[in-house]
Amino acid sequence: MSTKRILAAAGLLCGLSFSVSAQEPLSAIDWLSDSVRNPNQILTAPSRNDISENALPERVTVSPLGRPSPDAVGLLPTSVTGLPRSLWGTSASLNLANRIKAKRINQSPAMQDLLYMLLLAELSPPADSNPESTLFLARIDTLLELGALDPAAALLERAGLENPAIFRRYFDVSLLMWSEDQACRTLRTTPQLSPTFPARIFCLARGGNWNAAALTLGTARALNVVSAEEDAVLARFLDPGLFEGEPPLPAPVRPTPLTFRMLDAIGEAIPTSALPLAFANSDLNAHSGWKSQLQAAERLARTGALDANILFRFYSERAPAASGGIWERVQLVQDLDNALSKGSVDDVARILPVVWQAFRDSELEMAFASMFASQLQTLDLPEPVSVIAFHTGLLSADYENVARARMDSANPGLLEQIATGTVSRDPAANRVEAAIRNGFTNSGIPVRLQSLTREGRLGEAILRAIELFSNGALGDLDELSDALTFFRAVGLEDTARQAALQLLLLDRRG
Repeated sequence: MSTKRILAAAGLLCGLSFSVSAQEPLSAIDWLSDSVRNPNQILTAPSRNDISENALPERVTVSPLGRPSPDAVGLLPTSVTGLPRSLWGTSASLNLANRIKAKRINQSPAMQDLLYMLLLAELSPPADSNPESTLFLARIDTLLELGALDPAAALLERAGLENPAIFRRYFDVSLLMWSEDQACRTLRTTPQLSPTFPARIFCLARGGNWNAAALTLGTARALNVVSAEEDAVLARFLDPGLFEGEPPLPAPVRPTPLTFRMLDAIGEAIPTSALPLAFANSDLNAHSGWKSQLQAAERLARTGALDANILFRFYSERAPAASGGIWERVQLVQDLDNALSKGSVDDVARILPVVWQAFRDSELEMAFASMFASQLQTLDLPEPVSVIAFHTGLLSADYENVARARMDSANPGLLEQIATGTVSRDPAANRVEAAIRNGFTNSGIPVRLQSLTREGRLGEAILRAIELFSNGALGDLDELSDALTFFRAVGLEDTARQAALQLLLLDRRG
């Protein structure tokens, strides 16, 4: 996943067209690099009369024969998701895009997982699917906001890179994944893509053609089509020796991935901790220090963008370099792993409460459960430590078996009832538990979602139900009940159970 391109300086001024900022559909995110020009815009002198400024024919959208619509591209077939191919049905692309982009699901990992499934599913495009690929771009942008660059790159490659809006995202994903050389080659060999000057210059330099890159920067200055900030970064990127001894450039308020990478190359790297989540992926590379890798891995693990096994690998890499903060979690993970490897019940019982609290404080309980839940279930731990092990198991993918192994069949608690799908109408301890019981004992499609399902807009109804659950987790308990009832009615029983368990076990209610 990478960057840009090469163009010899000799042909630079022929047929020149340029736009400082390409026009993007509604789904665009605001930190993308200005890497490819919009084919609808050209560089011209200001017009003072009504004479046409160019004789270009009207734009024609071209796509390779046999390639599916980007809106139909996915990574998960229906045999994996269980979703019908016609999930989007009659929904309008713009409505779906807006619902996807509006998701705020930090409270619930189960809702994150469901959204990922919808973003990655291989489905028939909506009835009004258009050449602008409104739905596809909304899916990609949401993956970028979640930090999930690997699946985003795979989707972009499957969709084809001839569309400037699609390539623009591929280019930036490539920069953040340190794999820009292929993207530069694609930009050079794809006639439909017309690079902006910063992209030309970067890719010329990446290809080793430094003289052409410098000449291209001079041309850009003469045409006044690079900003002062871009000029300063590009000049130092091409010849950092000229600026030796000068103070660093002012840190940009909202760097693009292209600016971010060039600043890194000249030794003026920007910490990713305050940047959008997608930038954290650049710190997973071996060029970063261990602490940066750990911090990035934890950020990405919180949104489900990084597998817990990879996070565990970073934790286990070596002995912690200091104490406190993230180093405490590293040490605790290593201590617990050693205790489990030895099968020492006493050591596990001593360490588990401390490590569990550390992971709760950092909102990494789901990653912790993925790493250790199965091993903890094999130990005969004393109370109250056994309760922590039990709750960890309920947060894992094996929650139902964990519950059945512990459940008192004569008097199961609400957690066991949820995990096994046997929720009763017993009196509830509080309003949240009452709403959850209602969600599991009511049946059918809730009234507020009936019109969407009747009109063949099931996918849109699921997105709406994610919103209802998120509102419910923040206190709107009627919406919480309706969301759970709906998920169960449309076959998303596992989602309903996991979401309810997480709501009760995790502190995500604001």
